[in-house]
Amino acid sequence: MSILEDLKMQFRIGGVVTKLIFWNIAFFAIPSIVFGLLSLFHISIDFLSFVSLSSNPVDLLWKPWSIISYAFFHFGIFHLLFNLLMLNFAGRLFLVFFTPKQFLSLYFVSAIFSGMIYIIGYRFIPVLIHVNTSLVGASAAIMAILFATVAYSPFMEIRLLLLGNVKLWHIALILIGVDLIQLPMNNTGGHLAHLGGAFFGYLYISQLKRGIDICGWFSVIVDALANVFGNKKATPFKKVHRNFTSPPVKRTSKIIQKDKQQQQIDEILDKISQSGYDSLTKDEKEFLFQSGK
Repeated sequence: MSILEDLKMQFRIGGVVTKLIFWNIAFFAIPSIVFGLLSLFHISIDFLSFVSLSSNPVDLLWKPWSIISYAFFHFGIFHLLFNLLMLNFAGRLFLVFFTPKQFLSLYFVSAIFSGMIYIIGYRFIPVLIHVNTSLVGASAAIMAILFATVAYSPFMEIRLLLLGNVKLWHIALILIGVDLIQLPMNNTGGHLAHLGGAFFGYLYISQLKRGIDICGWFSVIVDALANVFGNKKATPFKKVHRNFTSPPVKRTSKIIQKDKQQQQIDEILDKISQSGYDSLTKDEKEFLFQSGK
């Protein structure tokens, strides 16, 4: 199997986090290669100016897509790699408790919210009022994913290299502290967006526990577009068919937890990635074997 075929296979069988990582890589690599080659012929195009979010709200009039597109582009390879590592980390934690549909909705809606916080900050914070700059990067949406998980399960323990077991809220506290310390130093807009994403992640879970899905409208729009174009494979969301002959089930919350068997499989796979296959117990190996049939 060639490298290209292997990547295609990984994309097809990968979950929503893997697919999102692939999309972020594609949006970085393809324009960089294309416009890099054009520069050899003295054709210089600053493509990031068309997809980045400007601190000037007037720019939204000619590039309204930038309120979302900024969350899929990065200005450098290290910026991309760090964000993808965090996306993989936060995304897999989030999916322990919630569904891919909730993950994708939160990613997009939090990116919009964080972008608005970024623009508002440059309109009302005195030291930033006359500054014109732009924002790219997935970190604000990733912060929302991470802090939603923290809000739902703050005492969940994570094993980190060299540090051992730490609680999830410890990681969140450090990240918030870093953003607050660096807020007046450099990349102020980026840190504002991070804080906006963290707040939105907390808000999302607090409302979800009350039975209100503040990202539900995004799911409705995506499902509607999928129905209009008649391509059911265009969305990773699953349509639920209800049997109206059966008695209604009382629902007290819109928090959707994953199937218990799938959650156990994910935990075993995480254990393999951290400690290797040999670290599994006999029962875990047997369970994984039976599940794979």
